[in-house]
Amino acid sequence: ILSGHDERAVSAQAERLHAYAIEHPEASAADIGLSLATERSLLDHRAAVVGTDRDELLSALGELARGEDSSGVVRGGATATGRTAVLLTGQGSQRQGMGRELYDRSPVFAASFDAICAQLDGQLPRPLKDVLFAPEGSEDAALIDRTVFTQAALFAVETSLFRLFEAHGLVPDYLIGHSIGEVTAAHLAGVLDLADACVLVAHRGRLMQSARAGGAMAAVQASEDEVREALATFDDAVAVAGVNGPNATVVSGDEDAVERLVAAWREQGRRTKRLPVSHAFHSPHMDGIVDEFVTAVSGLTFRSPTIPVVSNVTGTLATVDQLTSPAYWARHIREAVPFADGVRYLEGEGVTEWLELGPDGVLVALVEDCLAKEAGSLASALRKGASEPHTVGAAMARAVLRGSGPDWAAVFPGARRVDLPTYAFQHRRYWLEGPAEAPGDATALGLAAADHPLLGAEVAVADRDGY
Repeated sequence: ILSGHDERAVSAQAERLHAYAIEHPEASAADIGLSLATERSLLDHRAAVVGTDRDELLSALGELARGEDSSGVVRGGATATGRTAVLLTGQGSQRQGMGRELYDRSPVFAASFDAICAQLDGQLPRPLKDVLFAPEGSEDAALIDRTVFTQAALFAVETSLFRLFEAHGLVPDYLIGHSIGEVTAAHLAGVLDLADACVLVAHRGRLMQSARAGGAMAAVQASEDEVREALATFDDAVAVAGVNGPNATVVSGDEDAVERLVAAWREQGRRTKRLPVSHAFHSPHMDGIVDEFVTAVSGLTFRSPTIPVVSNVTGTLATVDQLTSPAYWARHIREAVPFADGVRYLEGEGVTEWLELGPDGVLVALVEDCLAKEAGSLASALRKGASEPHTVGAAMARAVLRGSGPDWAAVFPGARRVDLPTYAFQHRRYWLEGPAEAPGDATALGLAAADHPLLGAEVAVADRDGY
């Protein structure tokens, strides 16, 4: 973490630190990081360099010193920040191998993931890691898009990401999920312990996958009112499954009806996208499974949340009665997801910092379209195609630059404080320059005749002049 009173100072700080690190190859990156974070004031202009080894950090420092932008440089400033919300992604965002790099590199993430697999694997057709971490292109890898595995994998990855941020001292003010993401939110808020959460996740995935076939879902670039008007001629064949923004609506229902509806919007020049799901979730296609789902989860123990959770059913804060009711979680499967309402609710509660814990930056893109004001910070812990330790580090750095105070001993375990180069003051010369050919001539320095009737008069002083 580096900061200064202006951008030139930040670049100069980076240049000094780069030279120091080159001259002291024995200096530990963790020692340097801890010392900068705990012994320096966080000034108005801020930046962080992120890397997974010494070479990456040195490269990013050099780029910052030269004023360049790169994936290894995170910038920030001293602006007022509000509350923080963690976003938990839903089905459709899954991808093969998500979380694998963190599983190999982060003991906290790996321990959480293993504990979840220990609870889930006996309830799944195959062990979760065999599916999620299967070689690309293999038969097992293709199973990730089967609902029973998709929902379990999203729950495991998102929960483990949360535990990683939590272990570093970063805990949000609110949680908001999207469909299966709200189940994860309920567990993270303490509504369900891990064992019961895994039971609910497994039953939910199994039953939603067993729903009647022939369903499809699609995202349409249209408002909810526009879509509902268009659905008037489709009866119950298609329903609104989610409202993700002012012009982002998801429809769900019979595959042929969804295709006809989507084709009509495409003819109008609207963007549409079929979602990679196996069934028509959040639609009448789920009616046949809700009673069995209630029965399957009625024996679980539900508790009051310790972190407020925004409801995917009401679009406002979920009540204790809702979160602790099996019937609520059945409605959660069947009814449309008013995600946009939930975002606007959180904005009204003073949330300015948004962190998505999921496979990619899916929900943060939706949030930006829902807000009345510009977001303070939109960050995603993982990005498709990017190094997972790198993106997690960048998300943590962005939170720190915005004013969050992590547990630095957890961020840099075992590190010690060391002496580093002092602040790179931006010096300016204030001496007045006189003419070289007449060094005794003060007129060039601004000294001139006063041209004042009193100051220019001849004055006689009484004691000195004999009066």
